[in-house]
Amino acid sequence: MSSLAAQLGQSFSDNPLRLAFLKWQCHVRQLSMRNNDGRPDDAIMPEVTPRGAAEPLGAVITVMNKAPGYSVTPELQHMAAKTNDPAQRRQNALQFLSATYYQKAKEFSDILTATFPPGSPGAKTLHEAKHATLTFEAYGQRFDLECKIWRLAPHNLLHQATMAHNILFNPTLPPATEVLGFEPDWDASRADPPIGRR
Repeated sequence: MSSLAAQLGQSFSDNPLRLAFLKWQCHVRQLSMRNNDGRPDDAIMPEVTPRGAAEPLGAVITVMNKAPGYSVTPELQHMAAKTNDPAQRRQNALQFLSATYYQKAKEFSDILTATFPPGSPGAKTLHEAKHATLTFEAYGQRFDLECKIWRLAPHNLLHQATMAHNILFNPTLPPATEVLGFEPDWDASRADPPIGRR
């Protein structure tokens, strides 16, 4: 895996775990938007364990972004610009994201992203570790994703998509917010129960 994957917004693994995880994420995120007002739960907030650490650093709220060919970043930015009312902005986002947004797993990048406050010690620890395990556990399914960590620059498509998504739910997000990308190594990652055995 190279920085090219991070620039392109997705890796190109054909490991069956990749599509199984993306399908599961689409399902649980659609449930969150439709039934939980978009509030993240354990299916969206994995425990993050930096490589070499004995304990998780904590849980992070991840964003799953459309791959660049299917990007809706301009639509999300327009939605945010259309109103200054945070409640209306959130309602518009929930309507948009709970409709058909999560219906096609193949349209999504497998590089998950998360935002951190400017100067975040957690982001610094993760970036310096260069690798971490993301552990998702919810609805009777667990995924342990072994990930390479990228600090995404503002011009990166996934940085832009993440900020556009998160500003809809948190309009006070500072412009200098840090965005990290987590690029899974699918061959080193695991699922329990294993994919295809349910």
